[in-house]
Amino acid sequence: MMTDDDIDRLAEGFLACALPKECWTHQAHFATALWLILTRPDVHPERDLPDMIRRYNASVGGVNSDTSGYHETITQASLRMARHMLAGLDVHPSPAQALARLMASPLADKDWPLAYWSRDRLMSVEARRSWVAPDIRPLPT
Repeated sequence: MMTDDDIDRLAEGFLACALPKECWTHQAHFATALWLILTRPDVHPERDLPDMIRRYNASVGGVNSDTSGYHETITQASLRMARHMLAGLDVHPSPAQALARLMASPLADKDWPLAYWSRDRLMSVEARRSWVAPDIRPLPT
């Protein structure tokens, strides 16, 4: 289980493009998103996180293309689901508390979007470049 200090270091390393590539896991994506939502009122994740991810990917030798790297639909869907989870809590959690709650949910599975999108639609160039609505069932609101 990650602590608040672990999440601070991870998110700050991501922002500084100093996080080792192998540390940028599914859990790290959500930890960083939650950290931004909960601790950085100066950042609007839905607007700012895409460029942050693209910059980070490039810094570790990744390519943001039609087939790899940044994925707009998954990023925006993940932010929506993180906010949905936070809205359902009775208290304002710390990043570590929020991450523990999220990782105890179906969102812990990196394939969670496939409950909402068909694989072909989710992996399309269109979905990678821009928001594409789910084709199986809508995201919770």
